[in-house]
Amino acid sequence: MKMALIETHELTKHFGDLVAVDNVSLRVEAGEVLALLGPNGAGKTTTIRMLASILQPTRGRALINGFDTVKEPIQVRRSVGFLTEHHGLYTRMRQMEYLEFFGRTHDLTAAVIEQRTTDLLDRFGLSEASDLRLGQFSKGMRQKLALVRALLHDPAVLLLDEPTSAMDPASAHLVRESIRNLRSSKRAIVVCTHNLYEAEDLADSIAIIRRGRIIAHDTPEMLKRQLLGEPIMELRLVDRLDGVLKYLPSELEPVEMGENWLRYRASNPDRVNPKVLNAMTQAGARVITLSEVERSLEDVYLQVVHGKGDPEGQP
Repeated sequence: MKMALIETHELTKHFGDLVAVDNVSLRVEAGEVLALLGPNGAGKTTTIRMLASILQPTRGRALINGFDTVKEPIQVRRSVGFLTEHHGLYTRMRQMEYLEFFGRTHDLTAAVIEQRTTDLLDRFGLSEASDLRLGQFSKGMRQKLALVRALLHDPAVLLLDEPTSAMDPASAHLVRESIRNLRSSKRAIVVCTHNLYEAEDLADSIAIIRRGRIIAHDTPEMLKRQLLGEPIMELRLVDRLDGVLKYLPSELEPVEMGENWLRYRASNPDRVNPKVLNAMTQAGARVITLSEVERSLEDVYLQVVHGKGDPEGQP
C-alpha cells in the first residue's frame, strides 16, 4: 500500500447549531488525485480548510503528510499548497514582489525562489506580466498566479478549490494539464470543483459530499457501475434488426431498440458481447458497431445528489 498523504477520521465541524462537515473519513495516497464534488454549501471548502489547518475540527482528526492538523499546524502548512476560491492577492504588488514575499514565508532561498518562479510563470504563461501590478491582472491571470503561489514551495499535498474558475478554455486546459503533470509518487492532490468533466478527466477517485457527509466515494468507473448499473452496449447494423433478433443470446437484457440498432445490458459483457457478434455473423447481418454507450460523471452526480445514492435515503 502506498503512503497516505491525507487521512481523515470522522472529521466533523460545527458552526453553532450548523453541522457543516459530518464524520468525513478519507484517505488520499501519494500519486492520487481525489475530486471532491457537491452542491454549494455541502461542506467542500470547510473540509479542505480543516485539511490546511486553517480551521480546527469540532471532532475527529486529520493527518497531512503524517502531521496532525491540530497538534502540528506549522508542519501541515509547510506540507500544503492551498488554492483558495478567493485568492486574497495584494493588488498593489507586482507579480515578482508577491511571489518573492511568499517564497520567503516558506524560508526559500533567493536562488530557489528565482528558479521556481521562472519555471512556474513560464509554465502558466505569466512570464510577460512580471512588471504589472496584480490589480491589473484579469480574473484568469489572478487564478493562475494563485496556483503558482500554491506550488512555489513544492508541497507534498495540493488542495485546489475551483482551480479553473474564471478561466478561458485554453487557460483551463493548461491548468488541467499542469495538474496531471503534478501527479507524482510524492504528492497527493484534492480538487474541489463543480466542473464534472474536469473531475472525471483528472481524478483517480471521486467523493461526493452533501450536507457535510460523504455519500459516495469510489473510482469514476465503479461509481457508474454501482449507481447506474452494468454498462449499456449498443449494437448497430446495416440491416433491419427485426430479422435477426431471434439469434441474439438469451443472457442480454434489451434496454431500447430502433429499426437497425439495439441497446442492451448483460451481467457479464466480456462473455456476452463475443456471443452477440458471433450470432450476427451466423445470421448474415452486417454489423456497423458494437460499443459501450458513454455514461458521464454527471449521470452519477445527479443520481447521488437527488437522494438515490444516499445510504440513508435522505432527500
